[in-house]
Amino acid sequence: MDNSVKVNNITKRFNDKLVLDNISFEVKKGDIFGFIGPNGAGKSTLINIMTGLIRPNSGDIELGGYSILKDPIKAKELIGLVPQELALMDTFSAYDNLEYFGAFYGLSGKLLRERIKEVLEIVGLTDRKKDKIKKFSGGMKRRLNLAAAIMHRPKILIMDEPTVGVDPQSRNCIFEFINKINREEKTTVIYTSHYMEEVETLCNNVFILDLGREVAWGTKAEIKSMASIHGTIRFKVDDFSEEFILRIKELNGVIDSYFSEDTIKVLIDERKFNLENLLSISAKSNKRIRSFNVEEASLEEVFLSLTGKKLRD
Repeated sequence: MDNSVKVNNITKRFNDKLVLDNISFEVKKGDIFGFIGPNGAGKSTLINIMTGLIRPNSGDIELGGYSILKDPIKAKELIGLVPQELALMDTFSAYDNLEYFGAFYGLSGKLLRERIKEVLEIVGLTDRKKDKIKKFSGGMKRRLNLAAAIMHRPKILIMDEPTVGVDPQSRNCIFEFINKINREEKTTVIYTSHYMEEVETLCNNVFILDLGREVAWGTKAEIKSMASIHGTIRFKVDDFSEEFILRIKELNGVIDSYFSEDTIKVLIDERKFNLENLLSISAKSNKRIRSFNVEEASLEEVFLSLTGKKLRD
């Protein structure tokens, strides 16, 4: 079974507003693929096109070899969708919700009961199956939303901001589940988020979208190389000043420098950067360094370098 995803030259406008501008990428079979960008970047619009909820102005998407425009029924049979907005009925119990959605997938009788039991165990809600949804926390609702999306064992699981507003326990449950189905079932996972640290932890390949346009696409290492970022220096000084930051930015090998959470962060190209120059500037500026460490650059920092803004701006 081919469970790859091919996005081919997707453009979408709402009236005069260009929301997606000629977007193309491929998700290989069995990949955990991160689709990231700030709120308003166009992520949910592309997911809605991918699942057949809206049509693009141009372009097409192939799911397992089936066009979502020309062969929508066969394409949709491969998909499980965890939507950004909760799709649950508050006055129903958890079990009744799953029974209701299972019927949409053509499940019935013994098989339906077996799948409900299976997914409740996966998301850790077996002991709450008789409780009405209105009694659930936000994290529990998210987990049940996930359970509803996987009852038919989809070959392609699309998750649109699945951890918004969830507690750490539920977030860990979702992460464990993603890794499990990917490892055991070879399920292709498309994971959208504006939490870059989640994508960094989960995903193998990444597509970064901003203002409806491609910023970068590739493995995490390839994306970091596009920004020429090879590392991050983080340090604290006794007293911070904008002038000091500007002097750091002028150093050879410094991609960017900024102040965040009481820490000065310096994004560097290790091939060109000389630590002695930074220490020299600190001494000349009478800035005593209180803590200092060097780390690999994060995707959040790469996004800042490529777009000039933070992901959640």
